[in-house]
Amino acid sequence: MNMKDFSLEGKVALVTGASSGIGLAIAKGLGTAGATIVFNDIKQEFVDRGLAAYAEAGLKAYGYVCDVTDEDGVQAMVKRIEEEVGAVDILVNNAGIIKRVPMHEMAAKDFRLVIDIDLNAPFIVAKAVLPSMMERRSGKIINICSMMSEFGRETVSAYAAAKGGLKMLTKNIASEYGSYNIQCNGIGPGYIETPLTAPLREPQADGSRHPFDQFIMSKTPAERWGKPEDLQGPAVFLASSASDFVNGQILYVDGGIAAYFGKQPQ
Repeated sequence: MNMKDFSLEGKVALVTGASSGIGLAIAKGLGTAGATIVFNDIKQEFVDRGLAAYAEAGLKAYGYVCDVTDEDGVQAMVKRIEEEVGAVDILVNNAGIIKRVPMHEMAAKDFRLVIDIDLNAPFIVAKAVLPSMMERRSGKIINICSMMSEFGRETVSAYAAAKGGLKMLTKNIASEYGSYNIQCNGIGPGYIETPLTAPLREPQADGSRHPFDQFIMSKTPAERWGKPEDLQGPAVFLASSASDFVNGQILYVDGGIAAYFGKQPQ
């Protein structure tokens, strides 16, 4: 094995929704491995925040305002990226939302919104970059899946439906475009420490763990939440030539949750 197989020097990596959180961490990892970082977000203020974060980390990045559910807007963004930065070698479909609402109380419009952003958008962005990858016979697509690509849980019917669909979209892209030397794989993060999950990790007034925090500890063999940086190594691997014969797989970075039945009651 040659360690140069993990280098991303000379590659252009587009990470959607990478102004903060998991997307920011993954993009930083790809940038540190040598890739040129390109990202989008839905508002200029979010893009500016992301640019500042990359600059603080000593990384050059290019940011674009784009709604990933807008097919025409995505096509225009990818064209601009090709003209201003270069053809996209690596796509990470990271942008996503979740709405925690019991299914019997959830409005159909909110269900559709989650599906649109978490499943339709990865289709739209992948569709935009595939022709160039096919022409060059080279490309890496990484879809950010979820534990909910495999499991169900209360209040996340739309999210689970979208992430389950994204798992199958991943497998289908691999099947349909593998002959073009394009690899499409997924990363399924476990429960990760981000600003969005911070309230679920705050101690209670009596000093005890938040109930959801206790639940995650009981389900995770590693007995900790993941850090965004835990996703960088897997992303670099799946974006690099080291994974050229890995296709259609979902790599769960979850501290062992998917392998674990749970603790025996005492």
